[in-house]
Parts: sequence; C-alpha cells; structure tokens
Amino acid sequence: MDAESPARRAHAMTPCPACPVCKFRRTTHFSRVDPRDYWRCDACKATFLDPSQLPGRSVELAEYRLHSNDVNDAGYRKFLSRLVTPLLARLPPGLSGLDYGCGPGPALAAMLTEAGHRMALYDPLFHDDPVALAGTYDFITCTEVAEHFHRPFEEFARLDGLLKPGGWLAVMTTFQTDDAAFARWNYRRDPTHVVFYREETFRAIARHRDWLCEIPCANVALLRKS
Repeated sequence: MDAESPARRAHAMTPCPACPVCKFRRTTHFSRVDPRDYWRCDACKATFLDPSQLPGRSVELAEYRLHSNDVNDAGYRKFLSRLVTPLLARLPPGLSGLDYGCGPGPALAAMLTEAGHRMALYDPLFHDDPVALAGTYDFITCTEVAEHFHRPFEEFARLDGLLKPGGWLAVMTTFQTDDAAFARWNYRRDPTHVVFYREETFRAIARHRDWLCEIPCANVALLRKS
C-alpha cells in the first residue's frame, strides 16, 4: 500500500467547508488542479472551489472583458436559444422579466423583448442598478452566471425574493458530468468559474425552496416558484 501523500494528509487536517449551494456541512475534497482545491457536497453533489481561493473582483472583471457578447451575433443568439425556446414555451405573452447577470451585451434580454416581454437588467459589474432589485418579476433569466456565484445559496435566496409566486427562474450553465475529465475540462479552467452544478444539484435547490424543477435539455434548468 502506497504511503499517504503530503497533500492528502494536509487535506485530511483541513476543516471541510460547508457547501455554498445548499449549506450542507458534509463535503469531501474532490480534486487539486493548477493548484486549486475543489470540494464535492455529499448532499447536492455540487463541486466548488475552496473558499480561500475565490478570485478577486479585478480578476473577474479582466476575464469578463475578454468575452464577446454581441447582441446581434447570430451564433450567440443560437446558443442562448437553448434557454429561450423552452422558457418561452412556458410563458404567456406580455410578462415582466429580469436578466440577472446580463453582462455588457444583454442579448438574452433583447431576444425576450422581441418576443413581447418587458425586461429589466441587473449585473453587479456592468448594470449595477438597485432599482432592478427593488421589484418582483414573472420570470428571471440567469445564463452563464450561476457558475460565477461565490455565495450561491444567498444568490438563489435573492432570486426567490425577486420572483412572483408561480414565476420561473431559468438557469443555463454547463453541467458537470464527468469526474474523470474534470482536471482537463475547459469550463473549469476559466478562473471565474467557481461552482459546478449537476442535475441533482438543481433538484436539491428546488426541493429546498419548494420549487418545481424541469431539465428541458442539457445544461438548462427551469425552476418554478410555488
């Protein structure tokens, strides 16, 4: 039997952080890569970066500015349609929506406005509008945002408060499915991606808040408030 490595011994001595998604206190050290430490929640199965290694605001802003989210980019709109199409199928016309974490190019909000809905925008870096957080909405979209949440439990609590009863929260993020490929997974390599979800994770989020959870296609979760 091989001797236990120094790194494994160190992790055995480190207190396990609580899961930032569901607050469950039983978590397991999952992987050390590049050299970042990732944990796995025993309850909701989320994988998350060690809290002591979360990126600062300057790192996040520099990374976000590398992204190109042109409102008129046909390819980007096709990508967003994976969420828009199933969401619109569940919405009657003329509702109020919030694009939460819209980024500098709110293409999703433009698509939903074109479909006849009234959209508000919020992003802590690019559209930090407190007025947008003062109302309630029939639906909220959150595309390629949830993986950036440093405190996802609190973020989902905020979104719950912003949703009207019966409202939909539509989330798109790349689900983490292959543990063996985690170290070389391109999605993980983005330094601002700090929490990774599975279908089980979204079902756990829904159970905690008594929401309905639907997974209409890969990497999309539709959550309906009771």
